[in-house]
Order: sequence, then C-alpha cells, then structure tokens
Amino acid sequence: MKPMSNNRQTRRAFLGRASMGLGSLALASLGNPTFAAESGIAGFPDLAPKAKRVIFLCMAGGPSHIELFDHKPTLAKRDGEAMPGSFTKGEQIAQLQGRELRIMGPQHPFRRYGASGQHMSTLLPHIGEIADDICIVRSMQTEQINHDTAHTFMNTGFRIPGRPSMGAWTVYGLGSQSEDLPGFVVLTSEGGAQGQPIAARQWHSGFLPSKYQGVKLNSVGDAVPYVGNPPGVDRESQSELIDAVGALNRAQGEMVDDPEIATRISQYELAFRMQMSVPDLVDFSNEPENIREMYGAEGGDGTFASNCLLARRLAERGVRFVHVYHRGWDHHGEIKEGIVETSGLVDQASAALVKDLKQRGMLDDTLVVWCGEFGRTPMAQGSGRDHHIKGFSMWMAGGGINPGISYGATDELGYNAVEDIVPVHDLHATMLHLLGVDHTKLTYRFQGRDFRLTDVHGNVVKAVLA
Repeated sequence: MKPMSNNRQTRRAFLGRASMGLGSLALASLGNPTFAAESGIAGFPDLAPKAKRVIFLCMAGGPSHIELFDHKPTLAKRDGEAMPGSFTKGEQIAQLQGRELRIMGPQHPFRRYGASGQHMSTLLPHIGEIADDICIVRSMQTEQINHDTAHTFMNTGFRIPGRPSMGAWTVYGLGSQSEDLPGFVVLTSEGGAQGQPIAARQWHSGFLPSKYQGVKLNSVGDAVPYVGNPPGVDRESQSELIDAVGALNRAQGEMVDDPEIATRISQYELAFRMQMSVPDLVDFSNEPENIREMYGAEGGDGTFASNCLLARRLAERGVRFVHVYHRGWDHHGEIKEGIVETSGLVDQASAALVKDLKQRGMLDDTLVVWCGEFGRTPMAQGSGRDHHIKGFSMWMAGGGINPGISYGATDELGYNAVEDIVPVHDLHATMLHLLGVDHTKLTYRFQGRDFRLTDVHGNVVKAVLA
C-alpha cells in the first residue's frame, strides 16, 4: 500500500483552521449526531403498519398509579393498617426496606369518565375528556427499582447502559421521514416534585451507528445553539465550506471503512438545513390562539405544555420518534399536595395533544404513549410513596390502539399486577408491531450476536390493538 503523504491535510486540521469552525458549530448545534431523510432497513416495515410515528410522553420520577389510574376502594378502607407481609416478604423495595410498612389509602378521589366509564382520578379532568380515545393499561411491570436503571430498562430493554434506545431502534429500522430535522428528537421539562436527572445516554444509539441517536432540543432560548450564522458569514459561503468538508470526509471514507464518517457528513449537512427549519419549527406565532389555549402553551417557556405542542409540530414535519420527558413525579413525601401540582402541569397538554392530533387526522397513524419508569408503593413513606415495580399504570392512544378500554389489573391493594401482566418488553414489542415491525426480526449484529430491542423476550399485547 502506498504510504500516506505527510502533507495530506486531516479533517481535524482543516476544521480547526476553517474561519467559522464548522465542526464546532455542527457539534454544538446538535449535541448528538443525526442524519437526513433516508429509508430504513430493507424489508421494513415487514407488517402492515398502523402507526408512522411515536410520541412518548415520559412521566419521569414514577407517577403514582394509586392516585391516578388504579381505583382501589379496599386500599382506602385499610388506610393506616399494617401492610400484610404476604405481599412484601422477599420483595424488592427501594427505600422502605427494613421499615414498618403501613398502608396509605388513595389521596384523591376517582370518578368515571366518558361513555366508556373509565375510572381515573379527579386530578386528571382533561385526560378524563379523552377517556374514550385512550387505552389504560393497569398491569405494567418493570425489573429495575431505581430511577436511572429503570429509565435505562424502559428505554433500551436492558438494565445496563450501552444498548440502543427505542427511538434509535425505530429510526434504524424505519428510517427518517424528514429531510431537514432529525428522525429522533428529545424534549424535556420539569416541575411538581423532585426532578431526577435524565442522562443523555437514555436516548443514545448504543452499538448502532451514532446517526440513529436522539437529538435533544432546548425548551428555553434557542432550540439549537448557534442556529444563526455569525456576522459576516452568508449562507452561500457556508454551503461552500460544507461541500469542502464533505469532500474531505468522503475521501477519508474511501480509505477507511468507518460508518461514522458517513454519519459525520450527514450531520454537517443536516445542521446546515436545520438553520432554516428550526426557527420556523419553534415559532408558535402561526398557531391559532385556540390551539395555544387548548395546550396552555406559550412557546419557548420550557413547559411540558409547550413541548407537547412542539411534539405535534415535529410529528407534522416527519420526525419519526419524539420523546417528551417531564421530570417531577418523584413524590417520596407530601404526595397529596405534590401530585396536584405535577398533574396540573401535564394533564391539559397531554389531553390536548391527543385532541389536536385527532382533529388534524393524525391520531390514526401516530402512537401516543404516556408512561413513567415505574409506579409508587401502596405503603406510606412518611407522607409520600416509595418506588414500585410490581404493578403500575400507563395509557396509549392512536396508531392502532383500541380506544376506550382498560387492560390488566393489580390486586386489591395495588401492589402486584395479577391480571394480563404487561412487562416492558411486551410494551416494546407492541409499539414495534404497530409501526409495522416484527420485533424478533429487527436485529443488529454486534460482537458476534444478533441484538434486538426486546432482547430474547417480548410478546405483542394483541388485546389492546384495534
């Protein structure tokens, strides 16, 4: 092989000397690599898809199913009694281990909503208005009892960081639908209780090429840093520089078999296009006043309401997977008062998203998921509740979901899921099925093994499908 000339300019040297430092601009702008519109893996979707995209509303911190979706009259009657040892003996408990366990009844009343008569808390009047559009699952179970590992398990199907997130798997399999926005976008907000941190690895691509990982948009200020050009730099000169950088990367790609080089090229090109698309995306001034009022959204204020409206705008523009986190559900104390505040921050906008998608004809092919990483214990932790993994609730809407039904159940105290149990792997299998993907076939070979989101588990929950 002919040795490389010593005067061959490296990409790093070129970028470092370039007058506007495009490499730094692109990396700072995105925070994560992404890519332009492209098809997914050949052969997918391999089933008839009901949904084209997913909006996953993550209630980070562990919302209490006891206060929100799981009506337990017996728990209320036994408030203050000792928790029967038959429920908890040998079970994994986060912070109540070794303490006296006493039952805490529901802190807020329930009522029936909609023609379907679904039982929900009076804390959720707006979600109650969409009772006939949602499927409530009351029998979720997970395997991890601490926040970070529970998020990792919910997002990747595995307890140890390093696996691809469900958004990355989705875009890997099905590709991007947008030419000027990432295929996988993450939004975050906070309020109501302790806001547990959410690490960027929760939307990572793992061992998949890095172009599939999520891109976090800022909820306050510029959605993307450095989205505008600096003084003296026009779009034409910037385009020329991107072409030159692309040519250098392609030349290197011909010599080195590294998929990250192609990712780098598409990253810079997408960053260039996002300078045009992002300002319009986050400008809510063209939204009718009644729509902004329906969400309770002003835009650019960092709220869950604004992020829900932004999620709809992202979905309209072809983003395949939008992950919306609200950090504020960790009610170890003062749950009676705290959950009022947290619910008030998310109730209206969660319902507005479903209503808005429905009136635009988008709900039929958009899967909306509302779920935490786990639930809360029926036992008291002072004035709050501890983490709980044996039974909790979530809901789904649109995208092939059977509306107006409840599925599964916990025992009379809301401790164990006892009927139609839905592990996290089953949720992942069902989501992929609705997107037209057989979860057992969407694999990636890494270190001599074919990996998948559901690992060696997962069954489609057919009873919740329309």
